[in-house]
Amino acid sequence: MAKHIALGKKGEVLAKEYLEKKGFKIIETNWRHDKDEIDLIAMDGDELFIVEVKTRTTDFFGEPEEAVGYHKEKFLIRATEAYLEEKDLDIDSRFDIISIILSKNQTKIVHIEDAFYPE
Repeated sequence: MAKHIALGKKGEVLAKEYLEKKGFKIIETNWRHDKDEIDLIAMDGDELFIVEVKTRTTDFFGEPEEAVGYHKEKFLIRATEAYLEEKDLDIDSRFDIISIILSKNQTKIVHIEDAFYPE
């Protein structure tokens, strides 16, 4: 497995554990619809959380969350619409980003709530 894929998978595991410790219930991991993927889908109370996880080994080129741009947001929104339709859900949802820097010396996790809103 390529190093960047292994790093991403490790970040997703850390993000899942982080959310579970905060009381979220993880209901899907790596949910796919066509070419789109949602890293984590969680529930907290009666609200659905769509979580994009970005993991890097350094912030030299910027914070990991900066990699979630307009196009990635559109993919996530489209995948969320498909998920809600497939599961026949009519509930509020929120888009969060979990940004992780995983270096040899430290692990830094930042949870960005309401990272963006559908248009």
